Amino acid sequence: MDIHVLTLFPDYFTSPLGAGLLGKALEDGQVAVHIHNLRDWTHDRHGTADEYPFGGGPGMVLKPEPFFEAYDSLLDEGFDSGAPVLLTTPQGRIFDREAALKLVGFSAFTILCGRYRGIDERVRQALVTYEYSVGDVILNGGEAAALVIVEAVTRLLPGAMGDPASAAGDSFGTGLLDHPHYTRPSVYRQMSVPEVLLSGDHGAIEDWRRKQALKRTLERRPELLENAQLSEKDRNYLVELRDAQKSEGDRN
Repeated sequence: MDIHVLTLFPDYFTSPLGAGLLGKALEDGQVAVHIHNLRDWTHDRHGTADEYPFGGGPGMVLKPEPFFEAYDSLLDEGFDSGAPVLLTTPQGRIFDREAALKLVGFSAFTILCGRYRGIDERVRQALVTYEYSVGDVILNGGEAAALVIVEAVTRLLPGAMGDPASAAGDSFGTGLLDHPHYTRPSVYRQMSVPEVLLSGDHGAIEDWRRKQALKRTLERRPELLENAQLSEKDRNYLVELRDAQKSEGDRN
């Protein structure tokens, strides 16, 4: 997979792209991330990439020329014109696992990093396929969001993780939040690992993990349960949990 990132701050990506499993995936050639400095497509000696907005108001707006000309340059180098172009913006839909899985289906895509008050609307109209936000929060720029997208997509590529089952078992991978995890020592500061995890009974362990995932999802992200694939046993357990919550609320 080839990922191109258009940004005013290429140095932002240097350290993260060399770290952990993402760095290994890059080293092994499973993914290539190309960082392009938008100032390379500006037209004055200062590398001006932003301007005051028409109509007045605070802040600066990223100019259209660097984005269009950078993209044209990619096309001239053989970039697939049918590959999606992403814009990181707080106005986009929330980037989630579904969006990451969609991007895994492409051999390449480009990310445009927004900054300041935003980008000239003509860039959005003419170039952008998908607009993504990483949450209802305003960042200084789209670089952090671009890194989230790159890492989330890369870990889903075949062979990018040491254990292929890891990605499938992630939070959201099953439609639920992940269950709690424990490791050695079995007792630490008078806090003990649940006995079932030490029992060696794999059936009981899987049952405990499933119930914990259901409980955690109900408590923290109940809206996920609407689309999760639930068995009759799961649904009955959720009824028990909701009844317990209601009883607890009545007592309080």
